[in-house]
Amino acid sequence: MPTPSQPTGHFELLSEVGHARAGRLQTHHGPIETPVFMAVGTKATVKAMTPEELKSSGCQVVLGNTYHLHLRPGEKTVAKLGGLHKFMNWSGPILTDSGGFQVFSLSGLRKLTEEGVEFRSHLDGAKHFLSPETSMQIQMDLGSDIIMAFDECLQYPATPEQIQKSMDLTIRWLKRSKAAMTRSESLLFGIVQGGLDLSSRLKSLEMTCEVDLPGYALGGFSVGEPIELMHKLLPDVAPRLPRHKPRYLMGVGTPLDLLIAIDNGIDMFDCVLPTRSARNGTLYTWSGKVSIKRTEYREDPRPLDPECDCYTCTNYSRAYLRHLFMSDEILSARLNTIHNLHFYFSLMSQARAHIKAGSWPEFRDRSMGRVARAAALDSASVTL
Repeated sequence: MPTPSQPTGHFELLSEVGHARAGRLQTHHGPIETPVFMAVGTKATVKAMTPEELKSSGCQVVLGNTYHLHLRPGEKTVAKLGGLHKFMNWSGPILTDSGGFQVFSLSGLRKLTEEGVEFRSHLDGAKHFLSPETSMQIQMDLGSDIIMAFDECLQYPATPEQIQKSMDLTIRWLKRSKAAMTRSESLLFGIVQGGLDLSSRLKSLEMTCEVDLPGYALGGFSVGEPIELMHKLLPDVAPRLPRHKPRYLMGVGTPLDLLIAIDNGIDMFDCVLPTRSARNGTLYTWSGKVSIKRTEYREDPRPLDPECDCYTCTNYSRAYLRHLFMSDEILSARLNTIHNLHFYFSLMSQARAHIKAGSWPEFRDRSMGRVARAAALDSASVTL
């Protein structure tokens, strides 16, 4: 728990190399060392993983989703059972998204107004209403350490008029989100929107950062745009976020994306990619991505990644991992997920160490070269 000299919300910059930063954010459930990749546990579980496995893999923070947990089992039920930490047996920090992303992803099931968003549940069609106030209350009932402000996330592409209208609404919702916060143990992060237009992004950033908050996020990426547009925007946007507050890039991404973003001053990341890819048989290694279903691995006795010391690579061969995947065994999802998350957490751990040691540029260039060489599989060459 935080000490008097390190109150909840305190963010300390430990080292900087260019724009890359190593820091420490104090939360009610302990410190978060940054840069950090946060495991996505939308429904109070990281798919295929136990909390104990997450900890042993190097996980510091787990994410939950306000919309999904509100629908099932309900925040009041979670609160009655001791809060989300106790409910899912996770003692570390928890960040919850606001439900704002569902404004984007469930556009066919919702009605947007100034007051908030009326949803029809994707489970049973029942009507639910989320506003900045109800989103904050749900997240506080869950007992989140980091609470995301309620925002609107536009899909790509959007017109300048749509971007401006959405930005203005998000700022009004941010101020209402802050006014609704009553739980001192929870840290509210604002979200910068603005689409893929630089001037709109910078305007949204300025308006968002005028609201004094413990941290700030960049939202509205990974919504269908070419990833090169995000890479192009980051150098002009990320370093302009407040220097002494944590910076969070939401919903991103590949190992290459993470390295680029760290180099531009981002501290926090989340993405379903490592867990979803694991269940689909795509594994991340220092030699690039591996599609474990390929016939070349049928009799391959080697570990998945000789440089990895995770449970999967220490104990099982590529041939066995292929067998499990092709046989549609549950253990395939578990072993693959253990490896992919370990790879991501290890990447962040090494990034932190090299930033602190002053050797970030060398590590960055070497790592970007390695992960970029095989960043995508040629689907035409995959043989089942």
